[in-house]
Amino acid sequence: MKLICSKSDLLRAVNIVLKAVPSRTTMSILECILIQASSDIIKLTGNDTELGIETVVKGEILEEGKIALNARIFSDIIRKLPDNDVTIESNENFNVMIVCEKAKFTIAGKAGEDFSNLPYIEKNNFISLSQFTLKEVIQQTIFSISDNESNKLMTGELIEVIDNEMKVVSLDGHRISIRKIELKENYEHVKVVVPGKTLSDISKILTGGTEDEVHIFFTNNHILFEFDNTIVVSRLIEGEYFKINQMLSSDYETKIVINKREMLDCIDRATLLVKEGDKKPIIINIKDNMMELKINSVVGSMDETVDIVKEGKDIMIGFNPKFLIDALRVIDDEKINVYLVNPKAPCFIRDDKESYVYLILPVNFNTI
Repeated sequence: MKLICSKSDLLRAVNIVLKAVPSRTTMSILECILIQASSDIIKLTGNDTELGIETVVKGEILEEGKIALNARIFSDIIRKLPDNDVTIESNENFNVMIVCEKAKFTIAGKAGEDFSNLPYIEKNNFISLSQFTLKEVIQQTIFSISDNESNKLMTGELIEVIDNEMKVVSLDGHRISIRKIELKENYEHVKVVVPGKTLSDISKILTGGTEDEVHIFFTNNHILFEFDNTIVVSRLIEGEYFKINQMLSSDYETKIVINKREMLDCIDRATLLVKEGDKKPIIINIKDNMMELKINSVVGSMDETVDIVKEGKDIMIGFNPKFLIDALRVIDDEKINVYLVNPKAPCFIRDDKESYVYLILPVNFNTI
């Protein structure tokens, strides 16, 4: 195999497929990136058997072939080469020479045939949406997944498609994030749970253009994302997702309308007094047309008020400030609606159309 491509194009492709290379594995071939040069196409592939990514890089093929290279070594070399064309050439002993200007590296490769191919996905059941929308929806929900592997379903996100609506749900036992978006067409019903890591990686790869489409294909065991010159294939998480509708309620005793930026900035300031790992709650006291926010820690205390429009009863309730900040940061609305029942029941932040819903459980606190 022998090919030439620009350092910038090659590095972009390497950074994309690196996301599918495991940091730890007992199988050395999985630590590799596969480079294939055939039929005028140069393809790079990473595959950890749970997640596989394949992308095309522009370049000139002088000799067809394929080779697997250690991903860490190869990416480090490419990253530190001069900004110019890179020549990659392998011989029958799987030794690979990488040349750029006056820099010349020789590293050992592995047979490309030993590399695991991505699973074949039938492209029957699918949806299409813009890269901008998919990236936004992931960023508006991904923070609510759990990193506790003991409950696999909580480490993923539910994607459900009914007609022309896509609903994305994540939860971690303390909060729920829901986003609903309208699709341009009606599609078959789909209900799958996608690993959070897959979605997080995809949001980093997407360019986020409003005119650039993503096609998402579904099978019983896999999901495939196709965009630009890249495909991402991931295993789905098996199991029946949680019955979210039973956790949601339209009942409330108190409703407030508040400027989102003012509330976010106030909570953000309060967290200056909370050490990392400290679970001090922020106490919210709602009375008349005013919200008072208090926090008391070993570092000090903070007390601030924000103007609101209130409907219903006065209430004092405590929350983990991080959970409020995570939700508020991803809401675009200038003013938000917050619904509360009592100090022991979750609060809901949602818009009138319920295109977004954030449920946050309260925490116990001692009155300051």
